Amino acid sequence: MDVDLIFRIAAVGILVAVLNLLLARAGRDEQALMTTIAGLIVVLILIIEKISDLFSLIKTLFSF
Repeated sequence: MDVDLIFRIAAVGILVAVLNLLLARAGRDEQALMTTIAGLIVVLILIIEKISDLFSLIKTLFSF
């Protein structure tokens, strides 16, 4: 597993947490929620790309 992927996910998580805290303190709870959802979608896209690569590797491994 790439360490780079872990650092990307951690960076997105830290960024979303800071933005969520700032927006919540400013009274913009709806925008804080949307920021959290956007961060979750970004992380899911990163993970889905790696899972796709894994499935293609397994497919080529077992093809004759």
